[in-house]
Amino acid sequence: MNENVQPLGYGGTVSAEQRNKVLRNTYWLLALSMLPTVLGAWVGVATGITQALTGGLGLIVFLGGAFGFMFAIEKTKNSAAGVPVLLGFTFFMGLMLSRMIGTILGFKNGSELIMTAMGGTAGVFFVMATLASVIKRDISGMGKWLFVGAVVIMFGAIINVFVGSTAGMMTISVAVIAIFSAYMLYDLKRILDGGETNYISATLALYLDLFNVFQALLALLGIFGGESD
Repeated sequence: MNENVQPLGYGGTVSAEQRNKVLRNTYWLLALSMLPTVLGAWVGVATGITQALTGGLGLIVFLGGAFGFMFAIEKTKNSAAGVPVLLGFTFFMGLMLSRMIGTILGFKNGSELIMTAMGGTAGVFFVMATLASVIKRDISGMGKWLFVGAVVIMFGAIINVFVGSTAGMMTISVAVIAIFSAYMLYDLKRILDGGETNYISATLALYLDLFNVFQALLALLGIFGGESD
């Protein structure tokens, strides 16, 4: 009797059909969001437009743009403008990533490092998606701890922008991979359990998880595996 309606740890009930629809739409939009990201990264590398965004200036532009877009996405997620705003955000994130991509491409094995980071990120997503589908217990309580961890990492990353410590970057990158891999599991489980019913919000959450894991993997690969000409 209850196989099509699942009780939520978040309150209320959502039908299995609705949950599957949200998951399907989220996966499609997540795949689509990668195109503007790649385009943004390509534009940034080709034009060098982000090369001047170093230190505090780069931090202000990134945080201002990212939080501005996320606010706009939240305001438009239930309207026809929601998807274009989200795709605009992913283009912006690709543009902001281009500075690191350009640095990695400066290594002799830069292309291989980028492909390895992409493969590693895809592997993490596959593992977390599998775990989300087999874990039956409610993990909604993880949310507050993951949020605290993300805030701590953000402040650590901001401090390291001015300190410029390689050891600090390594520590932060490892922490980012751990926290946002767990966030990936949490966000996927929310969709599967019906805790997230808006596919634009769901896509935004998973995109940020993937973006952060990829960026952190790429940073670590650049530090440990970059081969100079």
